[in-house]
Amino acid sequence: MTSTKTDSFVEALRSQSQRYHDQHPFHRRMNDGRLSRRQIQGWVANRFYYQENIPRKDAAILSNCPDIEVRRRWIRRIVDHDGTANGEGGIEAWLRLGEAVGLTREEVRDGGHLVPGVRFAVDAYVTFARTRPWVEAVSSSLTELFAPDLMSERLAAFERCYPWIDRGGLTYFRARLEQAPRDSEHALEVVTEHCRSSEEQARAVAALSFKCDVLWSMMDAIDRAYPE
Repeated sequence: MTSTKTDSFVEALRSQSQRYHDQHPFHRRMNDGRLSRRQIQGWVANRFYYQENIPRKDAAILSNCPDIEVRRRWIRRIVDHDGTANGEGGIEAWLRLGEAVGLTREEVRDGGHLVPGVRFAVDAYVTFARTRPWVEAVSSSLTELFAPDLMSERLAAFERCYPWIDRGGLTYFRARLEQAPRDSEHALEVVTEHCRSSEEQARAVAALSFKCDVLWSMMDAIDRAYPE
């Protein structure tokens, strides 16, 4: 694949940032400090369903991937979220965020706050990873290309606008500032290596577009469930 074709492909992937959920009105209000305690709690509780399904999504990619080198690196994503012992990992960090915003671990875990639209969107994403070709599933993860800026802005907004949130509960966002660039760099290497034809590249962009739709749909559902 020529350098020009690769550059055009990467640009097409990066252009999906215009559809990323940081542009959603609910997310913009969150970063502007205009959400109530109840709305923040609703977002945290619902987003947990996404967080706890990330390792399942990544396990689905691993199960379909025939490339041992890709698997050796991809498995780190599962470890990042599940940890290797109690008290570790991104899921644990999100539970601590729940406590920091005034929720109990039990009510975050039991899904009592989970709205149907969020469940539907997340389940669709896990199904996509299980049933689509593994390279397309990898492509869908490339929303991480846009995540570092989102995480830094979100961290700053939470610290600036919501003083009632315990700062010790924001470790998830701090960890992703390092993890997301590492993960997206690897995923981009995989996708550019394996998507060489125009058709393969188009499917990769479509997969990333689908992931943006998943995240946007989650925000829509939360916004409707927790109106101003």
